[in-house]
Amino acid sequence: MGILITVLIFLGLGVLMGALLALSAKLFFVPTNEKVNEIRACLPGANCGGCGFSSCDAAAEAVEKGDAPVSVCNVGGADVARQIAAIMGEEVGEVTRMRAQVMCSGTKEAALKKYVYEGAEDCAQAAAIGGGNKLCPDGCIGLGTCAAHCPFGAIYIREGVAVVDHEKCMGCGVCVAHCPKGIIKLIPFDSAHWIGCMSHDKGKEVRSYCDVGCIACKMCERVCDTGAITVGDNVASIDYGKCVDCGKCVEKCPRGIIWSAKRQGNGEFVISRKK
Repeated sequence: MGILITVLIFLGLGVLMGALLALSAKLFFVPTNEKVNEIRACLPGANCGGCGFSSCDAAAEAVEKGDAPVSVCNVGGADVARQIAAIMGEEVGEVTRMRAQVMCSGTKEAALKKYVYEGAEDCAQAAAIGGGNKLCPDGCIGLGTCAAHCPFGAIYIREGVAVVDHEKCMGCGVCVAHCPKGIIKLIPFDSAHWIGCMSHDKGKEVRSYCDVGCIACKMCERVCDTGAITVGDNVASIDYGKCVDCGKCVEKCPRGIIWSAKRQGNGEFVISRKK
């Protein structure tokens, strides 16, 4: 009898707990939004934060609510944007794939330093000490904070300057957000040229601390037939909506800071500049 009573007690407790669990499930049930789930399934799941949201889940919810466009995901590009647009019943315009580009050419050999830095391998912390150890106020610090945060392993440090591997870059923009100097920009993926300098100092001062800094001579601006290059605040910049990748600016730049990236037959990029 003792064993039977024990079994009945446990059986009763099991039924009671099951009933309580079923009741709790009904009371605390949170309905799922199927459209959010569909949008989330289209996203790559990198949770890189390049879209400005903390995760792909948060991005999907924002799109469903109308707080973000269907092209919210830089990593997914046009294909993902079209999939999400179909779910939302919207039209999607032209989506341009982007890539990150480091706008600095000041390697260890080319750029002078104002002190020897011995501290944490973090650009933000180094920048807090007089703006970093390079004399150029807009030069790459080169400690690899951007590389450490890149979720795709697309950035590495070479000769004291961050370099982007174009084939790996997904244009998420995480490196842009983590660069304390603000010298990493997103440009159209297929763009063949960029200005490898963002110094706003006058030419004479730039020459004093960097062998490859822009001196705002405007030779590139004058030779550009489409008006894609302009010089303002002592530095050249490219309007990629006007650039036709003719390469005239590359040949004309006396400092050799306009870089060229061309795809070869095997699909690889070959990066070069006039020296």
